[in-house]
Amino acid sequence: MNIKHFFAAFFLFLTQFSLLNAQETLVKLRENQNTYLISTPKQSLQLYFLSPQVFRIRSTWSGEFEKEYSYMLKQQKFEPIPVESSELTEEFVFETGSLIVRVDKSNLQLSVYDVSGKLLSGEEVEGVSGGSYKASEKVGTVKTLAADEHFFGFGERMDFLDQRGKKIQLNVGRGLGRPHIIGAYNILEANYAPVPFFMSTRGYGIFFHNSYATNWDMGSSHSNALSFEAEGGELDYFFMYGPDFSKLLYHYTALTGRSPLLPRFAHGLHVGTYSGGTWGYEEMTSTHYVLELARKYREKGIPFDVLHLDSTWRMFGKNGGSGATSFEWRETFKDPQSMFDSLYAMDVNMVGLHVRPRFDNGNYLNLLDQAREKGYVYPEDNNPGEFVNVFDQESVDWWWENGVMRIAELGAMFLKTDEGSAFGRKANESDKTGPTGERAVRLHNVFPVAYAKAPYEKFKEYNGMRGMNHTREGYAGIQRYPFIWAGDWPSEWQYYGPVIKAGINIGMSGVGYWSHNMGGFEHKADPELFARWVQFGMFSPVAHVFGMDHPGYKEPWNYGEKAEEIFTKYDRLRYRLIPYIYGTAFQQYQTGKPIMRALVLEHQDDFNTYSVDDQYYFGDQMMVCPVLTKEAQTRTVYLPEGTWYDYWNGREYQGKQYYNIVTPLEKLPVFVKAGAIIPMQDNVTYDDKQPYGNITLEIFPGISNQYQFFEDDGISEKYMDGAYCLTHIALESSNAKTSISIGEAKGEYESGKRFYILKVHMDQKPNSVILKGGDLAMVSADSVTSGEEGWYYDEEQKILWAASEKASGESLLFDINSED
Repeated sequence: MNIKHFFAAFFLFLTQFSLLNAQETLVKLRENQNTYLISTPKQSLQLYFLSPQVFRIRSTWSGEFEKEYSYMLKQQKFEPIPVESSELTEEFVFETGSLIVRVDKSNLQLSVYDVSGKLLSGEEVEGVSGGSYKASEKVGTVKTLAADEHFFGFGERMDFLDQRGKKIQLNVGRGLGRPHIIGAYNILEANYAPVPFFMSTRGYGIFFHNSYATNWDMGSSHSNALSFEAEGGELDYFFMYGPDFSKLLYHYTALTGRSPLLPRFAHGLHVGTYSGGTWGYEEMTSTHYVLELARKYREKGIPFDVLHLDSTWRMFGKNGGSGATSFEWRETFKDPQSMFDSLYAMDVNMVGLHVRPRFDNGNYLNLLDQAREKGYVYPEDNNPGEFVNVFDQESVDWWWENGVMRIAELGAMFLKTDEGSAFGRKANESDKTGPTGERAVRLHNVFPVAYAKAPYEKFKEYNGMRGMNHTREGYAGIQRYPFIWAGDWPSEWQYYGPVIKAGINIGMSGVGYWSHNMGGFEHKADPELFARWVQFGMFSPVAHVFGMDHPGYKEPWNYGEKAEEIFTKYDRLRYRLIPYIYGTAFQQYQTGKPIMRALVLEHQDDFNTYSVDDQYYFGDQMMVCPVLTKEAQTRTVYLPEGTWYDYWNGREYQGKQYYNIVTPLEKLPVFVKAGAIIPMQDNVTYDDKQPYGNITLEIFPGISNQYQFFEDDGISEKYMDGAYCLTHIALESSNAKTSISIGEAKGEYESGKRFYILKVHMDQKPNSVILKGGDLAMVSADSVTSGEEGWYYDEEQKILWAASEKASGESLLFDINSED
């Protein structure tokens, strides 16, 4: 080689070496055809494509990615998909058929486009340093913020619905300052169930897959930039494309899991009790009080199915006091076994008990000492520890066999798992602080998920039926172990509205089964507030009444005749609506779409819905508008596009307008869509675990519509394997004729023979009703509503009633003719 060739080759080598250091190298990992690694000397970026609409972004500055087990994800591995990749001069490009992802070689900035070329999210931000970063232990990223972009999600937020322009910290717990009114009862710091996930009106969503405390800036510091960062761990997040919110929830819950169905009876009323004595009145507790409470509900004909005994059932232990669980019954409880037997004899379907996650020693049980000796507690900095180590299966098994089984074998069928936020931070109920090491800080937010999982799965196996767990705290994935309640908010008007907001927000975050203490928790409720809160509570995903105000305890007869009357009316209505609620819950299980839905979830392009945080869809067909102001005689409601009807009087309203609605105390404003089909059962006071009896289909006029009526055994998990049936119901309307068809019940579940009763809102009496090719006979109102075949028109209410018997394999077609 002559000197000229040597220097040419050497120059080429230097050039290539320089390029290798200045640019990135694309490496397609062999074990997964849809995973790509882009590396620079300082940073490595991994793109993992899960579907054409979803991919995962991981960044590391150490050269290695973490191998942490995820308590947030339902599954840890995903099937590969085809991705078309290409390398250009300045960037790498990945195309999935739904998304185009570009990675800048010079700085690893990401830009994501839809297939039309519209920028969904980028990291080149004018005036701001965009893209991923690591600062000490913190990791984060800065992305573009469009001028028309708004954000929804983030878990059980009580502050705002639309989070554009806001700063948010997500870390499980609530405000700890004193006095309570500016500390614990601070809705700005309420964080019982944060979820590091948001949806953008630009059509994309981001799930930050990191269990550390996270900080989000959604345009507060810079009007053209959003950012999110974690206090530690790895920059690891999922990007997903809808573009509609329903599809984004479908993607997010495919990652973190969807809510399995609760038992059908759990869609009825849940009653909580302090058994006659809240804290400071423990000596007044008794099994007698519990039995008399259940008996009174039954005698008054107020339906309920589930009962839980809160903290004073147990002896407060020697080490942790009220903040720990000894599993010893308080001495005032005589013969708990007989109490459980008597409750189940009164057709209470499920009874559970309140616990906290710390072991304790009692008068005769020393579970704390035993668990410490065996290594079944989570170690703390200055002592052997007290928390059940829910991250270790052997510890969970020991807790179940030596603690929970002591109550399960007597008749307890579920737990209310309280104080999940105390792991890794100061407890709510005391000055105690749990584990505080680096590992505990990482696990703090996912502790509530593992804590709920343990009894949910154990009781499911022990009871031989679907699981149920009642818990306060949660994080991403908590929906797999339903259900959540909103926390201990006082019985005051100022907290009623924020609780509604919490339910709307958590539904936008993948958690569908949600409840609250109707009437509020602490303090005696104003009877009017109790009545208004109950109206909302009976139209919540889970209806739950419970309070610690001694001696009221949110028992409906303690707040006056009017409040009790309203409680009974709305409770009975909820029970009639269980076929509708339960069917919506099945839809939730299939799609991730919650029972309680923000208006913006259904009307993403309607800017008016972005700020509506005090009314919501209840399933597909109904809209609920709680009254939030004391002595209010009216409230303003916003009705989205379409035709709507007042559920109570049938008055018609045109949508995309605001209305001032008259709201006497007994009226909760409820509206239904034109063409709504709402299945209802007969009046019952509890769920008898049998197939539904007569089914009434309440139908409102207007456009044609369809509905799938869901049924299964209500108890087992066989529905997961297809053991259910769907009955297709269709409405076809014209000026002179309305046709209503009820199809065969198709599926593996046998629903049996029953009467279907039509309750059709229509302005004039029809000339005829045709069924099976012949005229249906006119009968009396009492006859048709009790299930006798025939029809009747109520001139005063403007309602047509019609009924006929149908076996599961049969179909019915009602032709309602109004021609002269």
